[in-house]
Amino acid sequence: MAKRVLFIASNYGLWAEELQAPWDAVRRAGHQATLATYLGRTPLPLAVSVDANFVDPIQEYKMNPAEVVRRVNEILDDGAWNSPIKTTEADMANFDALVLVGGPGAPLDITGNLKVHELVLEAYLARKLVAALCYSVAALALTRDPEQGNKSVIYGRTVTAHPRAWDFDTDLTYPLTRESADNKGTDVVTPGFVFPLQHMVEDAVGPEGEVVSDAKANRERPSVRVDPPFITGLSVESAILYGEKIVEALA
Repeated sequence: MAKRVLFIASNYGLWAEELQAPWDAVRRAGHQATLATYLGRTPLPLAVSVDANFVDPIQEYKMNPAEVVRRVNEILDDGAWNSPIKTTEADMANFDALVLVGGPGAPLDITGNLKVHELVLEAYLARKLVAALCYSVAALALTRDPEQGNKSVIYGRTVTAHPRAWDFDTDLTYPLTRESADNKGTDVVTPGFVFPLQHMVEDAVGPEGEVVSDAKANRERPSVRVDPPFITGLSVESAILYGEKIVEALA
């Protein structure tokens, strides 16, 4: 039976494959995918995330396979990500699952967004699937359950977190591919990533939880954890497996 899946992506710099991989997986499986963004504008990928020659300065290898770059450009060409709803317009009652997309822009309009926290909490309390990849996992850490003393919804859980060892420590800018006058992202410059995700998530899960921050993860050894109703993925190298696990859970 087809399920209705709400994707939330950043308007300030998503990592292309972190939307493309689960998006394609969900749609191939016959489910209905609805996209939401903070501004209700096309979630444009960071320019470096559609550059097949981009080498991560920390991990020192090329991050974007040519076939991923080709597929993302196909999606942008055919307009499948155009005309998303605004995050504020989303109603979790209309969906069976919630999928949060990562990327350096996620901390700017997803992870601290109270409407996103509301959607996460509603899905969590209804035992609907909640998935988060890379830096969007922070939205789970920051969503609090009033029925459990306002502890994080991932308190006591096993989840992934982008490793502290991978965090950029130089100035980070957010240029987007195909940006336009009405969808230009942001000119902000941050001193590396906005926050150290691993430490935030370690605090959120508490002493009974577990955070998997494997700095040796790669495309051959992706890192995804399933702790129902949550699915979390480490970073872009795990995006394909993340999509596969979402499809398995929807089945």
